[in-house]
Amino acid sequence: MSKIIDDAPKEFGAQSFLFEIEKLREKDSIDYMDAILHYCERNEIEIEAVAQYIRKNLVLKAKIQEEAEELNFLQKTARLPI
Repeated sequence: MSKIIDDAPKEFGAQSFLFEIEKLREKDSIDYMDAILHYCERNEIEIEAVAQYIRKNLVLKAKIQEEAEELNFLQKTARLPI
């Protein structure tokens, strides 16, 4: 049986989720998508349950989109040169 994200502590939110994902990325040197999947497997959380945090966090959403474009999962969007 899977845990539901509502069972998480009240201080758990979009920012703490991003912090955990970033910590996983640095520790294991993996992509954002892999870090999210690893986090869900480790905590026995359905991926659909964390989708709300991904939708709320525009920074994480943009990083996942950029990663997906590089892997050709999404069509590349036009970007300004920086």
